[in-house]
Amino acid sequence: LSPRIHTAFAAETGQEIYYQALQLNSATFETQIRELQSIGYKGVNVTVPFKEQAWKLADKLSPRAQDAKAVNTMIFRDDGKIVGDNTDGIGLTRDLIINHGVLVTHRKVLVLGAGGAVRGILGPLLSRKPDLVVVANRTLHKAERMAEDFFHLGELLTSSFEDLGDEKFDLIINGTSAGLDGEVPPIPERVLGVNSICYDLMYDIDKPTAFVAWAQRRGALRAYDGLGMLVEQAAESFEFWHGRRPETGSVIARLLSA
Repeated sequence: LSPRIHTAFAAETGQEIYYQALQLNSATFETQIRELQSIGYKGVNVTVPFKEQAWKLADKLSPRAQDAKAVNTMIFRDDGKIVGDNTDGIGLTRDLIINHGVLVTHRKVLVLGAGGAVRGILGPLLSRKPDLVVVANRTLHKAERMAEDFFHLGELLTSSFEDLGDEKFDLIINGTSAGLDGEVPPIPERVLGVNSICYDLMYDIDKPTAFVAWAQRRGALRAYDGLGMLVEQAAESFEFWHGRRPETGSVIARLLSA
Protein backbone atom coordinates (compact mmCIF):
# COMPACT_ATOMS: atom_id res chain seq x y z
CA LEU A 1 0.00 0.00 0.00
CA SER A 2 2.90 2.39 0.56
CA PRO A 3 3.24 3.49 -3.10
CA ARG A 4 -0.48 4.34 -3.16
CA ILE A 5 -0.19 6.24 0.11
CA HIS A 6 2.82 8.34 -0.89
CA THR A 7 1.41 9.02 -4.35
CA ALA A 8 -1.75 10.33 -2.69
CA PHE A 9 0.33 12.51 -0.36
CA ALA A 10 2.23 13.94 -3.33
CA ALA A 11 -0.98 14.78 -5.18
CA GLU A 12 -2.37 16.44 -2.07
CA THR A 13 0.72 18.61 -1.57
CA GLY A 14 1.30 19.39 -5.26
CA GLN A 15 4.53 17.46 -5.67
CA GLU A 16 5.80 15.01 -8.26
CA ILE A 17 7.46 11.94 -6.82
CA TYR A 18 8.41 8.45 -7.89
CA TYR A 19 7.83 5.91 -5.11
CA GLN A 20 7.86 2.18 -5.73
CA ALA A 21 8.07 -1.06 -3.75
CA LEU A 22 11.37 -2.90 -4.10
CA GLN A 23 12.30 -6.30 -2.71
CA LEU A 24 15.85 -6.39 -1.38
CA ASN A 25 18.02 -9.20 -0.11
CA SER A 26 19.20 -9.23 3.51
CA ALA A 27 22.61 -10.60 2.49
CA THR A 28 23.23 -7.69 0.10
CA PHE A 29 21.08 -5.03 1.77
CA GLU A 30 23.84 -2.45 2.27
CA THR A 31 25.09 -2.77 -1.30
CA GLN A 32 21.60 -2.42 -2.72
CA ILE A 33 20.84 0.64 -0.59
CA ARG A 34 24.07 2.25 -1.77
CA GLU A 35 23.09 1.50 -5.38
CA LEU A 36 19.72 3.21 -4.92
CA GLN A 37 21.53 6.18 -3.42
CA SER A 38 24.00 6.33 -6.32
CA ILE A 39 21.34 6.36 -9.06
CA GLY A 40 19.47 9.29 -7.56
CA TYR A 41 16.94 8.03 -5.05
CA LYS A 42 16.33 10.56 -2.28
CA GLY A 43 15.35 8.09 0.41
CA VAL A 44 13.62 4.84 1.29
CA ASN A 45 11.19 3.36 3.74
CA VAL A 46 12.40 0.10 5.24
CA THR A 47 10.18 -2.69 6.49
CA VAL A 48 10.88 -5.97 8.25
CA PRO A 49 13.31 -7.68 8.30
CA PHE A 50 15.65 -4.82 7.35
CA LYS A 51 15.06 -2.24 10.09
CA GLU A 52 18.03 -3.22 12.27
CA GLN A 53 20.34 -3.38 9.25
CA ALA A 54 19.18 0.09 8.26
CA TRP A 55 19.92 1.30 11.79
CA LYS A 56 23.49 0.03 11.52
CA LEU A 57 23.96 1.53 8.06
CA ALA A 58 22.79 5.07 8.85
CA ASP A 59 25.50 7.70 9.38
CA LYS A 60 23.23 9.82 11.59
CA LEU A 61 20.25 8.74 13.69
CA SER A 62 17.28 10.61 15.10
CA PRO A 63 16.82 10.22 18.89
CA ARG A 64 13.84 7.92 18.37
CA ALA A 65 15.81 5.73 15.98
CA GLN A 66 18.63 5.58 18.52
CA ASP A 67 16.19 4.41 21.18
CA ALA A 68 14.51 1.87 18.91
CA LYS A 69 17.77 0.54 17.44
CA ALA A 70 15.74 0.24 14.25
CA VAL A 71 15.22 2.51 11.25
CA ASN A 72 12.21 2.56 8.93
CA THR A 73 12.96 5.83 7.13
CA MET A 74 16.23 6.81 5.43
CA ILE A 75 17.08 10.06 3.70
CA PHE A 76 20.02 10.28 1.31
CA ARG A 77 21.71 13.64 1.78
CA ASP A 78 23.53 15.48 -0.98
CA ASP A 79 26.83 15.01 0.87
CA GLY A 80 26.45 11.23 0.65
CA LYS A 81 25.46 10.72 4.27
CA ILE A 82 22.43 8.63 5.23
CA VAL A 83 20.11 9.88 7.98
CA GLY A 84 17.96 7.26 9.73
CA ASP A 85 14.67 7.85 11.54
CA ASN A 86 11.93 5.66 13.00
CA THR A 87 8.40 6.91 12.43
CA ASP A 88 6.54 3.81 13.63
CA GLY A 89 5.90 4.99 17.17
CA ILE A 90 4.62 8.41 16.23
CA GLY A 91 2.47 6.72 13.60
CA LEU A 92 0.94 4.51 16.28
CA THR A 93 0.28 7.28 18.81
CA ARG A 94 -1.23 9.60 16.19
CA ASP A 95 -3.55 6.84 14.99
CA LEU A 96 -4.59 5.95 18.52
CA ILE A 97 -5.07 9.46 19.85
CA ILE A 98 -6.10 11.54 16.83
CA ASN A 99 -7.89 9.04 14.60
CA HIS A 100 -9.50 6.83 17.23
CA GLY A 101 -9.70 9.06 20.32
CA VAL A 102 -7.91 6.53 22.52
CA LEU A 103 -6.46 7.88 25.76
CA VAL A 104 -2.94 6.72 26.64
CA THR A 105 -1.96 9.14 29.43
CA HIS A 106 -2.62 7.67 32.89
CA ARG A 107 -3.83 4.41 31.36
CA LYS A 108 -2.66 0.82 31.88
CA VAL A 109 -1.05 -0.55 28.74
CA LEU A 110 -0.08 -4.11 27.84
CA VAL A 111 2.33 -4.55 24.92
CA LEU A 112 2.67 -8.03 23.42
CA GLY A 113 6.03 -8.93 21.91
CA ALA A 114 9.62 -7.82 22.30
CA GLY A 115 10.87 -7.65 18.73
CA GLY A 116 11.71 -4.84 16.34
CA ALA A 117 8.10 -3.74 15.87
CA VAL A 118 7.71 -3.13 19.60
CA ARG A 119 11.07 -1.39 19.88
CA GLY A 120 9.84 1.15 17.34
CA ILE A 121 6.73 2.13 19.31
CA LEU A 122 7.88 2.16 22.94
CA GLY A 123 9.55 5.58 22.99
CA PRO A 124 6.56 7.58 21.70
CA LEU A 125 4.22 5.41 23.77
CA LEU A 126 6.12 6.12 26.99
CA SER A 127 6.23 9.83 26.15
CA ARG A 128 2.44 9.87 26.60
CA LYS A 129 2.94 9.04 30.30
CA PRO A 130 0.76 5.97 30.83
CA ASP A 131 0.44 4.89 34.46
CA LEU A 132 1.59 1.33 33.71
CA VAL A 133 3.27 -0.39 30.77
CA VAL A 134 3.81 -4.15 30.82
CA VAL A 135 5.77 -5.83 28.03
CA ALA A 136 4.85 -9.50 27.72
CA ASN A 137 6.73 -11.91 25.53
CA ARG A 138 6.99 -15.63 24.99
CA THR A 139 10.66 -15.41 26.00
CA LEU A 140 10.88 -13.38 29.20
CA HIS A 141 14.55 -12.42 28.98
CA LYS A 142 13.95 -10.55 25.69
CA ALA A 143 11.29 -8.43 27.39
CA GLU A 144 13.61 -7.82 30.34
CA ARG A 145 16.41 -6.70 28.06
CA MET A 146 14.03 -4.31 26.32
CA ALA A 147 12.95 -2.86 29.67
CA GLU A 148 16.59 -2.15 30.46
CA ASP A 149 17.13 -0.44 27.09
CA PHE A 150 14.15 1.89 27.59
CA PHE A 151 14.55 2.54 31.31
CA HIS A 152 15.73 6.11 30.66
CA LEU A 153 12.34 6.87 29.06
CA GLY A 154 10.14 5.24 31.68
CA GLU A 155 9.59 2.11 33.71
CA LEU A 156 8.53 -1.05 31.90
CA LEU A 157 7.34 -4.10 33.77
CA THR A 158 7.82 -7.47 32.09
CA SER A 159 6.12 -10.83 32.02
CA SER A 160 5.87 -14.02 30.03
CA PHE A 161 2.49 -14.58 28.37
CA GLU A 162 1.48 -17.33 30.77
CA ASP A 163 2.51 -15.41 33.89
CA LEU A 164 0.35 -12.34 33.27
CA GLY A 165 -1.56 -11.73 36.50
CA ASP A 166 -5.08 -10.53 37.13
CA GLU A 167 -4.46 -6.92 36.04
CA LYS A 168 -6.97 -5.66 33.50
CA PHE A 169 -5.56 -3.27 30.91
CA ASP A 170 -7.09 -0.24 29.26
CA LEU A 171 -5.06 -0.72 26.08
CA ILE A 172 -3.58 -3.95 24.71
CA ILE A 173 -1.20 -3.63 21.74
CA ASN A 174 -0.18 -6.68 19.74
CA GLY A 175 3.33 -6.29 18.34
CA THR A 176 4.01 -9.99 17.70
CA SER A 177 4.23 -11.66 14.31
CA ALA A 178 1.73 -14.37 15.29
CA GLY A 179 -0.84 -12.85 12.97
CA LEU A 180 1.26 -13.79 9.94
CA ASP A 181 0.17 -17.37 10.64
CA GLY A 182 -3.37 -16.41 11.59
CA GLU A 183 -2.61 -16.93 15.28
CA VAL A 184 -2.92 -14.87 18.47
CA PRO A 185 -0.37 -14.63 21.33
CA PRO A 186 -1.38 -17.06 24.10
CA ILE A 187 -2.47 -14.47 26.65
CA PRO A 188 -5.15 -15.10 29.28
CA GLU A 189 -8.56 -13.57 28.61
CA ARG A 190 -8.60 -12.07 32.12
CA VAL A 191 -6.37 -9.19 30.94
CA LEU A 192 -9.42 -7.87 29.03
CA GLY A 193 -11.83 -5.64 30.91
CA VAL A 194 -15.18 -4.29 29.75
CA ASN A 195 -13.49 -1.04 28.68
CA SER A 196 -10.36 -2.56 27.13
CA ILE A 197 -9.26 -1.34 23.71
CA CYS A 198 -7.13 -3.67 21.55
CA TYR A 199 -4.79 -2.61 18.76
CA ASP A 200 -2.89 -4.79 16.29
CA LEU A 201 0.22 -3.32 14.67
CA MET A 202 -0.53 -5.57 11.70
CA TYR A 203 -3.33 -4.76 9.26
CA ASP A 204 -5.50 -6.53 6.72
CA ILE A 205 -7.71 -4.53 4.37
CA ASP A 206 -9.88 -7.55 3.50
CA LYS A 207 -10.86 -8.84 6.93
CA PRO A 208 -10.09 -8.38 10.64
CA THR A 209 -6.66 -9.54 11.70
CA ALA A 210 -6.51 -12.60 13.95
CA PHE A 211 -5.89 -10.41 17.01
CA VAL A 212 -8.71 -7.98 16.19
CA ALA A 213 -11.11 -10.89 15.66
CA TRP A 214 -9.98 -12.44 18.97
CA ALA A 215 -10.61 -9.16 20.79
CA GLN A 216 -14.02 -8.67 19.23
CA ARG A 217 -15.14 -12.19 20.13
CA ARG A 218 -14.09 -11.66 23.74
CA GLY A 219 -15.94 -8.43 24.27
CA ALA A 220 -13.28 -5.75 23.92
CA LEU A 221 -14.80 -2.28 23.91
CA ARG A 222 -13.04 -1.49 20.62
CA ALA A 223 -10.46 -3.20 18.41
CA TYR A 224 -8.37 -1.69 15.62
CA ASP A 225 -5.74 -2.89 13.19
CA GLY A 226 -2.63 -0.99 12.09
CA LEU A 227 -3.82 0.47 8.78
CA GLY A 228 -4.06 3.95 10.27
CA MET A 229 -0.61 3.54 11.80
CA LEU A 230 0.75 2.63 8.35
CA VAL A 231 -0.65 5.86 6.89
CA GLU A 232 0.46 8.01 9.84
CA GLN A 233 4.03 6.70 9.86
CA ALA A 234 4.13 7.29 6.11
CA ALA A 235 3.01 10.90 6.64
CA GLU A 236 5.82 11.38 9.14
CA SER A 237 8.31 9.97 6.64
CA PHE A 238 6.88 12.20 3.90
CA GLU A 239 7.39 15.26 6.08
CA PHE A 240 10.90 14.06 6.92
CA TRP A 241 11.77 14.00 3.20
CA HIS A 242 9.75 16.92 1.82
CA GLY A 243 9.25 19.30 4.74
CA ARG A 244 5.45 19.23 4.37
CA ARG A 245 3.02 17.13 6.37
CA PRO A 246 0.10 15.74 4.37
CA GLU A 247 -3.44 15.25 5.66
CA THR A 248 -4.05 11.60 6.43
CA GLY A 249 -7.77 11.17 7.10
CA SER A 250 -8.83 11.19 3.47
CA VAL A 251 -6.13 8.67 2.53
CA ILE A 252 -7.20 6.27 5.30
CA ALA A 253 -10.82 6.61 4.22
CA ARG A 254 -9.89 5.92 0.58
CA LEU A 255 -7.98 2.77 1.48
CA LEU A 256 -10.85 1.48 3.61
CA SER A 257 -13.43 2.16 0.92
CA ALA A 258 -11.27 0.49 -1.73
